[in-house]
Amino acid sequence: MQRVTTPPEPRPTPDALTALSFVLLAALAGLLLWPLISGGAAPSPYLIGALLLARLGVQLLRARRDPRLRRPVSWALDLLIIALIFNVASRQPS
Repeated sequence: MQRVTTPPEPRPTPDALTALSFVLLAALAGLLLWPLISGGAAPSPYLIGALLLARLGVQLLRARRDPRLRRPVSWALDLLIIALIFNVASRQPS
């Protein structure tokens, strides 16, 4: 008895907004991990907050295209974290 095998289905490639979201996450991870690895100075909280804000914008754009991605509680939590980051950044001495 001969077994017939079919080639596996190719994985769908992510769309541009999903790829951009992953790039923003990778940039955040790199910025936050680099000081731990190298022992250097921490990145600016304003830069971290701006990248998180940009990622939130990408998430909102993705949700407009796909209703399954609508997660308002997650967006509210992201906004709270971003506000806390900007609050801490504004209280740091210059």
